[in-house]
This record gives sequence, C-alpha cells and structure tokens, in this order.
Amino acid sequence: MTNPVINIAVRPLVEYVFSSGDLSSGFRTMTTLVEGTKAHQQVQRQYGETDQKEVYVSAEIPYGDLLFVVDGRCDGLLAEEDGLMTIDEIKSTSGDLALITEETYPVHWAQARCYAYMVARERCLPRMRIQLTYMQLPTGELKRYREEADYAELESFVQEVVRQYAPYAEMLRTHREARDRSISQLSFPFKTYRAGQRKLAGAVYKTIEEKVSLFAKAPTGIGKTISTTFPAIKAIGEGHLQHLFYLTAKTITRTAAEEAFALMQAGGLHLHAVTITAKDKVCFQEEVSCRKEDCPFADGYYDRINGAVLDILTHETLIGRQVIEKYARKHRVCPFEYSLDLAYAADAVICDYNYIFDPKVSLKRMFGEQKSRTALLVDEAHNLVDRAREMYSAELSKADFLALQRGYKGMNAAVYRAAKAVNGFFIALRKETEGPHRVDRNKPEELLGLAEEFIFHAEQELASPGPGAGAATEDAALLLQTYFAAQSFVRTGKLYDERYVTYAEITAKDLRIKMFCLDPSHLLREMGKGFRSRILFSATLSPLSYYRDMLGATPEDYTVSIPSPFAREQLDVTIHPLSTRYRDREQTKDALAELLRQLALGRSGNYLYFFPSYVYMNLIYELVTAEPMENVRFLVQQGAMSEQEREDFLAAFDADNKETLVGFAVMGGIFSEGIDLVGDRLTGVAVVGVGLPQIGLERDIIRDYFNEQNKDGFDYAYVFPGMNKVLQAGGRLIRSENDHGVLLLIDDRYLHPHYNRLLPEEWR
Repeated sequence: MTNPVINIAVRPLVEYVFSSGDLSSGFRTMTTLVEGTKAHQQVQRQYGETDQKEVYVSAEIPYGDLLFVVDGRCDGLLAEEDGLMTIDEIKSTSGDLALITEETYPVHWAQARCYAYMVARERCLPRMRIQLTYMQLPTGELKRYREEADYAELESFVQEVVRQYAPYAEMLRTHREARDRSISQLSFPFKTYRAGQRKLAGAVYKTIEEKVSLFAKAPTGIGKTISTTFPAIKAIGEGHLQHLFYLTAKTITRTAAEEAFALMQAGGLHLHAVTITAKDKVCFQEEVSCRKEDCPFADGYYDRINGAVLDILTHETLIGRQVIEKYARKHRVCPFEYSLDLAYAADAVICDYNYIFDPKVSLKRMFGEQKSRTALLVDEAHNLVDRAREMYSAELSKADFLALQRGYKGMNAAVYRAAKAVNGFFIALRKETEGPHRVDRNKPEELLGLAEEFIFHAEQELASPGPGAGAATEDAALLLQTYFAAQSFVRTGKLYDERYVTYAEITAKDLRIKMFCLDPSHLLREMGKGFRSRILFSATLSPLSYYRDMLGATPEDYTVSIPSPFAREQLDVTIHPLSTRYRDREQTKDALAELLRQLALGRSGNYLYFFPSYVYMNLIYELVTAEPMENVRFLVQQGAMSEQEREDFLAAFDADNKETLVGFAVMGGIFSEGIDLVGDRLTGVAVVGVGLPQIGLERDIIRDYFNEQNKDGFDYAYVFPGMNKVLQAGGRLIRSENDHGVLLLIDDRYLHPHYNRLLPEEWR
C-alpha cells in the first residue's frame, strides 16, 4: 500500500510550526510583512541575467506512514559569483526597518530554508545561501540578512518541521477518512422530500460537479438550508469538494445552518462545522482590545493556538459559539481569532458574507488549491447586492481629520501635517462646491495621495509611539479609527473603475467624500474566482434576471426556479388599494389604522404588521392603540434591540396565546426575513406599502447610472429592492404544509401590472 499523501504549501506548513507571540494590538498595519507585488517587482528588477524569479519548487518528504508533498514558489533564485545558489525571500513593511532584527521573524527564515532544501535536493547541491530581503514601503529602503547551510542541515531542519506538523496532519487525515465513510452512508434526514426539494438538491450537486455557479429561486418553507447543504456534503464524499462555506447576512439564518448540520450529525454524519461569530459579540473582555496588556487571551496567543486547534478538532464536530468559547477559555486564546484559525481546517464554515467577499476582512490565508475544492453556499442572496455595494465603497470625513489636526498639534508634527493636508483638501472642496452635494465620475486622485501620506505617518505613530505617545486617549482612538478608514479608502481606490462615482455630501457640521460602488457584480465575480462553485439562493431572488446581473453571473451559470410546494388554499390574500405614498399618508392614516384594527379584531391569533419605515410605523401604531382593544396585546420593533430583546419579541408569538398579539415591525428589518413562526404562531401578515427605499442621493445616483446602461434605473434602484422586502415580509406566513394564514397587501400600486407581475403566482 502507498503511504497516505499530505499535500501542503510551504507557507502554511511553516506558519503552523513557527508562529509565536501575541495577537497584535488594536493596530495592525495592513501592509506589514506581506509578500507585496510592488516590493517583489522592485527587488526583482535588480536581479542579474542568470537570476530567476518566482521559481516553483516541490519535494516529497516521507514521515512515518505519511508522505508529505510540499511545494511553493520562492521569490528569487540567485546565481552568486562564488558558485553558491541563493534563495531570496522578499517581505515588505511600512514600519521602521530598524525594528526588524535577524531574530524578529523566525517564520520567514523557516520559509526560505524550506525553499533552499527543495532546490538543493532537486539540483544535488551540497550547500545553499539563504537571504531575507526586507523592503520599506514607500521609501524603497532595503535591509538584508544572510546565512549559509549545507544540505544535511537543511534536510534535518525540514524533517523537524514536518515532525512538528505531523500530529495535526494525522488528525486531519483520520478525520477525513471517517468523514467520507459517514457521508457515503448518509441519507436525506427526512423520510420524504418536499415538493421541489429534490429538484433543488439535484441542481446544487450538478452545479458543484460541473464547476459552475447556480442562481436558485426557491420558495419560503421548502427547506432551502438542508436542500443545499446535503448535496454539497455528498459532493465532499464524492471527492468534488473538501470544504464548503455557508454564508449568511443575519445571525438567525446562521442558526438554521447549524441546525441542519446537527440534524445530519444525528443521522451519522461526522464533519467539522465551525461557526464564526463577530468579534464584538464573542470577545471575553468588557471592551474589545487585542493588546496583550489588556487581554490575557491575546497575550501569547500564537504560543498556544496549535494545541487549542488540535484539541477541539480531535474532540468536537459541531463547533458553534458556545463550544469555541469553552475551548478558548481552556487554552486561554482569543475566541474570535480561534474561530478564524479553525475555519482553515474545518469541512464546513458558517459565517457572514464579508469573510469571503469583503477585501477588508476576508480569510486571507486561503490558497488557490484550497479554494478550488471549496463551494460557497450563499443564503438569502438577495441581501448581497446592497451588502456588496457597501463592502466595495469607502468614505472619509472632514471632521475626523480636523480633530486629529488639533489633537496632534505639538504632539506629532508628521501626523499633524498629514491630517492638516487632508482637512485642507476638504476646505477647498467646500469652497468650490455649490449646493449640498457634488457627484463626480472620476477617481479622487489628489485625496487618495493625501490619504496614503496620512497612512504612512499614522502607522509610524501607531506602531512605535514616540513624541505623540502623550496624545489624549480619545485622539489615539480616533487616529486608529481614521487610519483604518483611510486604508479602506485607498484600497477601494484600487478597485475604482467605470462602475463607481465619487460624491461629496456637505452639511453644516461636516463634509464627507464617498467612493460609491454602483454595480458590484464585477467585484463579486472577482472575489468568487477560484472557488469551485457559488450557490446563490433565496425565496425572493426575483426577478432572476436582475439578480443574475447584479450578483455577477456568467453565461455558463445555471438558474433554477422552484414553484411553491404549498396549496393556494393555505393563503388568503387581499389587496387593499389604499395609497401609502409619502405625500398621501396624512390623508390615509386614519383609514389605514382602522383597517389594521379590524384585521386584529376579526380573528384571534398572532399578527405581524410591516411598514416601510420606523416613522410611519410609529405614527400608525399610535393611531391603532389610541382606543383600547379588548384581548389585544401589542409589540413594537425598536431601532436597536439586543439579542435577548429580539428573542423575547419572537417568543411572544406563541401558538397558545389566549389573547390576540399584534407585532409592529419594519420591512427589511430583523423580523421580516429568516424567522420561522410555524403553525398558529402566526395567523396573519399585513404589508403596508411596496417597500421602496427612501428617495435619496445614493438611490438616485444608482437610478441614473443604470439608465445610462440602457436598463430601467428606477426598477434597479427602487422597485426591485423594495418589492423584495415585500416578498420577504409576506413570506413569514406560510412555513409548512399545515400553515394557513391571511395576507393583506395595502397599497394601490399592487393592482398596477408593473408591481403585480413581481408578486408570486400564489399571491395574485
């Protein structure tokens, strides 16, 4: 029998073995010590004619009953005059080179030594020279360290690296063998498929098999989570995948995914499923601070993380928030960073969209080979359009730079001057701008240059406090916040193309400039590149042509539309043609309030009334409750609700309520999608208005842009996003074969063909 093969790149191998020390403080330079293309090219331009760059190397290294196939790409392979070959490993930093000594980064030496071993082995060389080249950006200053080693030393070093990694590799191998055996025996976790479920599951599997993407419109209540995760897991068992990401927009849909994996585990599935929870929610400290002085879970994190990862993956499979917190306390590691480290080893990861699609927070260490064996399951994909617009947009505020200019005057001259220059740009812009805003199709090159200069000096202050160390706490916090905003702004500038505009918005107290992504489809497609498949699904992916356009479909990608599995008789739909337009609300408010009162008094039960805004909702709530209603209780969604308050709101919708319960909520909010109130927990839903976003500058810019693209700009900016909220809100009502309910659509526009055709067939 051949030895089991472990394929791994040099970088993750040495990072596992040699990473040590603390989590960085709240400040972490975005460009520090990464293999930046700019630095590579600048150094490589100095190479001689016989020198080589970006050289692929690999080696087979047996260890015990495992065979490690290790590969990578070294930055430079130099032919020296003395006959020795030199490995050149290039790193870039925006920090002070004086802070980097020969011993600062053992992981860099380890990476270069592995490359040196593979070159020496392949070319039968008795001795190698190893060079670390550090470049300071943007100055271009270089600092180099060199050492020499003979082949026996290099071989011994690599063997030791492999020996330290082997227990982790063996655990993963054993786990994956057990996983694949369990998948081969796994049955669909319900006795029968609901109508449409088999079709959706089949489409998901075929999509993964053929390495394309799928846009699936599947109705509420069909069981989309199990219909997408089950075939994806089967694809893992067949060798098409090694990993899947279940991406969501809301915590509540993350819970549905966790429940689906638990259901399959009960049916015999053995699989590592990790849930990533936002840092501010999972942090053990009262205030989030990753400085070792403030947090014992950050102090020495990398010294303990390998043991923590090995422990939890050996003993657990469903690794949600509570499990992660338990093991994080046991091993004294940050629970958030722990979950990120676990994500690279897990079979399935449940997390927010941004960990894949947002360049600011994505999982950076995913390599090409891992991506090519990973599928993305994008739940409630209709949310991704506006979320992506924000991910790929960035803004700066004048007030922040003015405050920094004042705070660092006399404290740090460089930060003071850089902040003053940005503030001066804003002042000049305000003087030359007439009216409250200004829209420009060009990239703000001058401001981007000033922002880069600010970043450079802010990094010096944040990384190595000098004269400015005495800055007030609030100034230091603002510097860090503004530094990150400037980094995001500069990064977005690199994405800027014809799908962007730059707009300035001027108020009495501030001026902000935003690079606004109008059409995120291209960037979503780029961020999804390399993954085997994207499965984007929602009950309200309608019209499909719009979502294919906005979410970056290619001509090869599939589309599937699943009809509702429920009988038309389960839903009693009434359209009440009362105008809810802003200009008519004063005239129609009393009639609307009376209509909603009568709905609650007509049949006892639990009701949800959805409104397009908090202001409108509160206005009607006051009118409805102005007169006492016997045996009727009211709840109102608040603008900022804690998780406990949300849970209490939903828990009130009890099937055994003795009195009628009416909940007032907003469309597009936390209660309008992703919640299941099955059976008598929900009797009726009233949707007030057609959900159109409030008319404003950004929506009008989107409208004008798509009009220029020969598309219906008003539909793209207002109608389609608005009606999606309507479909989501109404979709709360029928969640199973036994549900019955009343749906009231209140607006005269529902009778207009343009809006009516966007309603589901069973609503018309």
